[in-house]
Amino acid sequence: MTEVSGGAGQRLRLLSYNIQAGIATPSFRHYLTGSWKHLLPHAKREQTLQRIAAMLHEFDIVGLQEADSGSLRTGDINLTEYLARGAGFPYWSDQTNRNIGRFAQHSIGLLSRYKPNCVEGHRLPGPPGRGALCAHFDTIDETDDQSLVLIILHLALGRRARGLQLDYLREQTATYPNLIVMGDLNLRADSDQMNELIRRTTLRPPRADLATFPSWKPRRAIDHILVSETLDIAGMRVLPHQVSDHLPLCMDVSLPPTLRLAAG
Repeated sequence: MTEVSGGAGQRLRLLSYNIQAGIATPSFRHYLTGSWKHLLPHAKREQTLQRIAAMLHEFDIVGLQEADSGSLRTGDINLTEYLARGAGFPYWSDQTNRNIGRFAQHSIGLLSRYKPNCVEGHRLPGPPGRGALCAHFDTIDETDDQSLVLIILHLALGRRARGLQLDYLREQTATYPNLIVMGDLNLRADSDQMNELIRRTTLRPPRADLATFPSWKPRRAIDHILVSETLDIAGMRVLPHQVSDHLPLCMDVSLPPTLRLAAG
C-alpha cells in the first residue's frame, strides 16, 4: 500500500486494539494456565488495564475489541469506561455482543476525544455474538453535509459467517464518502475476502507486513485500520505493547481540508 502524506486537513491519531478482556497473555502457554481468567476475576487485571490506559493517552480515537461491559470476571468493571477515564477520553461508547450473564459481557468499545453526533450499534449476520459500533462525527461547519463515519468491528472466525458480515459492511457503508473501518477482522491482509472488500468499496488496501497476532511472535496481519480514499495516510505501525494476545495497530490520517471535527 502506498502511504500519502502532506494532506492539508486535520490530523487524527487512530488505534485499534483487541484487549482480550484485560487478560495479560505474554506466551502461548498462558492460553492454558490463564484460561480461568476468562470467567473469574483475578488480582492483576486492573494492573493490566492501567498499562493499556497509559499507552492510549497519545491517541484521538480508539477502537476496542474483546472488551467487557461489566461482569464477574472484571469485578463488575466496564472496561471501555475504565480505559476512557484512565486515558482521559471525554467520550466513550460500547456494545455488548455476547451476553453470558453474570460471568461475561463480551463487547466492543469506542474512545474518542471528539464528540460523535451519534453512535449506532449493529448486530452482524451469522451466528450470534458479533456486532459493530458505527460512530458519526459531524463537521464544525454545520452547513457542510459531509461527515466522518467510523466503524469498529470484530468479525467471525468462520469464513462463511465472515463473508456474510463483510457483505453487510459493504451494504451499510456504500453511501459514506469519508470512512474508517477498524478492528479484529480475523482476515489476512492478502486474503481473497479482503481483496473482494477492497475491490467493492472505496477503502484503501491494508498493509500485509503489519502482523499483530500472536503478540509474543506476530505472524498474522488480522487487525486492520482501513480508510476511504478521501483520507490521507500519514503513517501506520504496530506497537510493541505486549499485553493482550494481539498487538495494537495505529494509524495517523489527515482528513480532507473541508472536514474538521470539533474537540470535546
